[in-house]
Amino acid sequence: MKRPSKSCAICEMGVRVVDFKDERTLARFTSERGKILPARLTGTCARHQRQITRAIKRARQAALIPYIRGYVR
Repeated sequence: MKRPSKSCAICEMGVRVVDFKDERTLARFTSERGKILPARLTGTCARHQRQITRAIKRARQAALIPYIRGYVR
């Protein structure tokens, strides 16, 4: 069975480059545990999926978003 193709949300917004400082946009592409969601679930194109992945990793390094959400010691 073929799934209906999703359109890329980043392309629809008209964004050329995904910025790592935009936490609200990056939160849409992470799971509730903080993992990066795959393109088959989000519907993003390959170009923007690479940009999203790079931006999430940079935001984690800069401590703008957590590596793991809901982690309690």
